[in-house]
Amino acid sequence: MKVTVVGAGNVGATCADAVARWELANEVVLLDIKEGFAEGKALDIWQTSPINLFDTRPVGSTNDYSRTANSDVVVITSGLPRKPGMSRDDLIATNANIVKSVTEQVIKASPGAILIVVSNPLDVMTYCAYLTSQFPSQRVFGMAGILDTARYRAFLAEALNVSPKDIQAVLMGGHGDTMVPLPRYTTVGGIPVTELIGTDELNAIVERTKKGGGEIVNLLGTSAWYAPGTAAAQMVAAIVRDQKRVFPVCTWLQGEYGLKDVYLGAPVILGKGGVERVIELRLTGDEMTLVHDSAKAVREVMDVLDRMSVTTA
Repeated sequence: MKVTVVGAGNVGATCADAVARWELANEVVLLDIKEGFAEGKALDIWQTSPINLFDTRPVGSTNDYSRTANSDVVVITSGLPRKPGMSRDDLIATNANIVKSVTEQVIKASPGAILIVVSNPLDVMTYCAYLTSQFPSQRVFGMAGILDTARYRAFLAEALNVSPKDIQAVLMGGHGDTMVPLPRYTTVGGIPVTELIGTDELNAIVERTKKGGGEIVNLLGTSAWYAPGTAAAQMVAAIVRDQKRVFPVCTWLQGEYGLKDVYLGAPVILGKGGVERVIELRLTGDEMTLVHDSAKAVREVMDVLDRMSVTTA
């Protein structure tokens, strides 16, 4: 089993470290355009193997995609990070060209790989990778929902003073301010969260979750990395171990929820085939409206990418 992570920055290195520590593959390749950067990160991760007791071999490469050949899963984290005051949409032109170039080189080396996109703006960069690769949509999807639900669950655990292990949640929609947390599907040890917390406090947590990425940016001056990198690694685990996990991911909708031809966060079954099934929840009218509003916002940015003709060059 072989996993490649393109982009050896904070998110990519965190993902590669988790893949190695969890022994998800025989080899994890970390690739970057900066000379020696990926090699140094890979060497540093490898030197933790006697401490963390893993056998997965991290390998670094400076822009040599031949080292990534025959990867089973490729995680794409390449792109500019979001800076304070910068919207996700501001990143589209530059990052679309980066993701297109990375995808072209990845699929030449690993035509059978499953692609997990982490680059921002997430929903549209996933669409970019899908158009560029021309892979079946089941093999091209984005990491967003796992990160967003992790933030939501972490905030709830803090508010309720309970273990985050006992909190389960579902979240839909785009990655960003239009995401749609679903309190009706949120439980704490099987107990509906609405029985444990007041409406106002729950709504405040929902709003904090929507702006979770921005909160980190304002504090650090750059995007988060521990949670996004680990979330991507959890998706890798579900695939390489064929776990059939039910996760919210950015997936290509073809009629589900009354939406078509849009990449949007929805619950899916994730296994060795990638997205093996999109799960359709019985949403209320209000919930469906929020999901459609989110899809409209994502579609508008997808239209921007289409007009740029980046993927048809």
